[in-house]
Amino acid sequence: MEITSWIITILVISTIHAICTWKLYVKAGRKAWEAFVPVYNGIVLMQIINRPKWWMFLVFLPVINLLILPVIWIETLRTFGKKTTADMWLGVITLGLYIGFVNYTQEVSYEANRETKPATKALDTLGSLTFALIVATFVHTYFIQPFVIPSASLEKSLLIGDFLFVSKFHYGARTPMTPIAAPMVHDSIPKTGKLSYFSKPQLPYFRFPALEKIKNNDIVVFNWPRDTLDNMYHPSPIRVDKPRDKKTNYVKRCVGIPGDSLQIKDGIVFVNGKELILPERAKPQYSYEVTYDANTSIDFEGLLKELNSTDGAGFKNEARDTLYIQSLTFEGAEKLKTVSGIKTVNRVINKGPEDGVFPDFKDGKPSVTNNWSGDNFGPIYIPQAGKTVALNKETLPLYKIIITEYEGNTLEVKGNEIKINGKPVTSYTFKQDYYWMMGDNRHNSLDARYFGYTPADHIVGKPIFIWMSLDWNAKGLMNKFRTERFFTTVNGEGQPQSYFKYFLIVLGAYFVWDWFRGKKKKKETDLL
Repeated sequence: MEITSWIITILVISTIHAICTWKLYVKAGRKAWEAFVPVYNGIVLMQIINRPKWWMFLVFLPVINLLILPVIWIETLRTFGKKTTADMWLGVITLGLYIGFVNYTQEVSYEANRETKPATKALDTLGSLTFALIVATFVHTYFIQPFVIPSASLEKSLLIGDFLFVSKFHYGARTPMTPIAAPMVHDSIPKTGKLSYFSKPQLPYFRFPALEKIKNNDIVVFNWPRDTLDNMYHPSPIRVDKPRDKKTNYVKRCVGIPGDSLQIKDGIVFVNGKELILPERAKPQYSYEVTYDANTSIDFEGLLKELNSTDGAGFKNEARDTLYIQSLTFEGAEKLKTVSGIKTVNRVINKGPEDGVFPDFKDGKPSVTNNWSGDNFGPIYIPQAGKTVALNKETLPLYKIIITEYEGNTLEVKGNEIKINGKPVTSYTFKQDYYWMMGDNRHNSLDARYFGYTPADHIVGKPIFIWMSLDWNAKGLMNKFRTERFFTTVNGEGQPQSYFKYFLIVLGAYFVWDWFRGKKKKKETDLL
């Protein structure tokens, strides 16, 4: 269906192009039919306006085509003698339809050998900036996107203030589905809070072939499936059904892949019946309740800093005999047990039921027969494309959002009868893969335990590199540069290693080489 939609879209645009330009093709010495052949007509047009044929490749890239099409419209008009400022503006603001007006009403001449260089320095500068923006948007959309970590859900692996490069091509670059959007930004324009896109029209979903598949424990950037905020910078409580590619970017660890059976027991994740063993550099954190001897002086602030507990702590009750630590690693908890005056260190485990836990909990009453919580959950099946599951009143809540929102079916439930697209069913076959995304900071992460499955068409990319890291204080001011995290890889075996010093060495060597090269050229010039 997606491929069919793409073909229809191309045919419609190609037909409009042909209707608006076929007489100009004839004027340029080409055949009228050449204007009506999809893709080929664009290649011919590039020859007519004396521009590279590879420009046609850019025309088929959403968002990038918004930048290249105005250039092509202007070049077409200039090729047929329409060179005034008014002509150029009319070409752009009418979305190229002014060319159709010229095609049918104006007597024009074809300038086959016209000068293609910009007429003025200002136009030359504008052209250079346009193509610089095209290249940057191309890289940003299809290869590498910069990303900053905003929350502590993957604390210890990824820190608040880490600046990442996210690879789009590892899992297959996804073409934008929202074509009318500002380049280089996400769902809103920074500082203004204004939406950066128009939600309509929408293009069909398409993803280029992937270099690798998502594996258990991979850290993944994806669009938050349940996002209904209006934008990232000034969210409001008003529900907004955002396009898939404009939903808020999230980063979590993929603990369950398509086909897996997943269960959480006392906060520990089990996949296919076995405990999920995290990589060495992953440091899962949990909340702890700590009791202590009130007669023993303990510097809790210094202690928490030493244990690298970043999410804060507070007394659980007015008696101040129990300290609630929001996040602590297993190693930190073991160290805490050895501190003089500490009596007990107990990991918080929510037995359930817990409000807000997937699939649909209300007022402590689960919609399916269980007592699930963020710490005790499942087992559940992670849906895989082409696989079929039984549907009944007990299993339906797990797959309801998939059937309706993610895969576009209608759903009716009357008594024990379930109808999909008007037909009674007892099973359902999934159209795409799904993933289970969780944060390592188990008690401080809005993740799959609360929003459910992440569809394959919401996958953005794979974080591969931390190029800069800033440490912020509680007031939002920068404390320091975390240079030990500069130029470190996100994934891999062992502890992260910074390659920043090697980068500085190479950069220094380049400047020395460039200085000697300049000195040598100057000497050669003086001899002449």
